Formats: sequence, C-alpha cells, structure tokens
Amino acid sequence: MKPLFRSIAVLTLSAASLSAGAALKPTDLFGEPAQAPSAERAIVTAVADRTITITDETKWVNVKHFEFIRFVSNGREFTWYFDGVAQPRPFDLAQIAPAGFVGHNVTVYVSLSERDSPGG
Repeated sequence: MKPLFRSIAVLTLSAASLSAGAALKPTDLFGEPAQAPSAERAIVTAVADRTITITDETKWVNVKHFEFIRFVSNGREFTWYFDGVAQPRPFDLAQIAPAGFVGHNVTVYVSLSERDSPGG
C-alpha cells in the first residue's frame, strides 16, 4: 500500500509544479518594465542606472541583476528593471522589448550584482 501512496503523492506534486511553471511568463524570469503597470501595483519608478543605445550593429548587451536600464533605438525607448532570476540564460531583447523595437537579434546577458553577494 505504501508504494501506491508514494506514487500518488509524486504524481500530485508533479502536476502541481507543472501547472505553476505554466503560469509563468518568460518575462517573469527577466524582470519587469520599470513603469508601474497600474495604480494597484505601483512600484517606484526609478531613474535608469544606464542608457543603452541599440543600433543595427548591436549584437549583445551586458546588464546586472537589479539594474534599471533605459534602452533606446530609432527614436523609441523603454526602461526595464532586471529584478528577475539572478542569472537567467542569455535571451533575446525582443522577449522584453515593445513590438518592433529592434529588427534583429540582440542577446541580453545578465550578470550578478553586488546585492547578490552574501554580505553585500
């Protein structure tokens, strides 16, 4: 009877973790727009730590975890707060940028910040 109970428990936990993972959007791993999406969920709108200009020659950008970055390209801009996973796999800027912001692949690399260090 114990093996049956264990199997049921494992299957239940597996299903729960799959449904929780399915609810995540890719941007949940990378952070969030620096502008508050609503009054109910207002966050402090910070001044960007840096501005990164994306040109046709830009292939990659390096940012730090917990950094506010203002991205500029062809007269358009958006600001992103990298407060997601400390070191997500490299990802395409198009995953977080407004539609049509950039017309080519730009890889984003997120490194650890001082706040990620013990005692920092």
